[in-house]
Amino acid sequence: MGVITKMNSNFKQFLSELDTIIKKDPATSNRLEAFLCSPGYHGILFYRLSHKFWRLNWRLTAKLISQIGRFFTGVEIHPGAKIGKNFFIDHGMGVVIGETTIIGDNVTMYHGVTLGGTSSINSKKGEKRHPTIRDNVVIGAGALVLGPIEVGENAKIGANATVVKNVKANTTVIGVAAHKAMDTKNQSFVAYGISGSTIDPYEKRIEELEKQLKKLSKEH
Repeated sequence: MGVITKMNSNFKQFLSELDTIIKKDPATSNRLEAFLCSPGYHGILFYRLSHKFWRLNWRLTAKLISQIGRFFTGVEIHPGAKIGKNFFIDHGMGVVIGETTIIGDNVTMYHGVTLGGTSSINSKKGEKRHPTIRDNVVIGAGALVLGPIEVGENAKIGANATVVKNVKANTTVIGVAAHKAMDTKNQSFVAYGISGSTIDPYEKRIEELEKQLKKLSKEH
């Protein structure tokens, strides 16, 4: 009974991940298409297999499977990373996820994202060097999230942002270095860039400084 229960649970999770792809990718219309034609999902499947061998301490086998997955999908996930349920990678190409990364449930990530480490020649094996991504986070295309930092639940990271500090839950960050976007009532997060309704506080400050400089130049 225990084996059957586990098989049923695994099958339900399999269907849940396919449904996640359909829900988050408007270009995918059914489960068969999601299974056969989603490179991000294929990258995750290679990771799941390599992670099993990693946990068995078959490190070389795990890394070889990971490299095969990287070759076929363009997604590089270290077998030592810890990833939760319903992880969705849109497009997939160019994604890099480091060894000590921890990813929660229902996380969405777009192409070109790096969850990278900060280390030196003095770093110890097993030391936490990569980010922790909590549940329901969305990370836009090309973003860099670096070091043993934490991105809180429901946070959103804009496209091409560079994040080197903790991000609070329910926060949208943008830019290099990443900083909080000003809240607007109708703000919509865009994974490939910044929407017209997103207000960058740094940009507003620069505009204010330019106005003050013009005013000062007229006075003199």
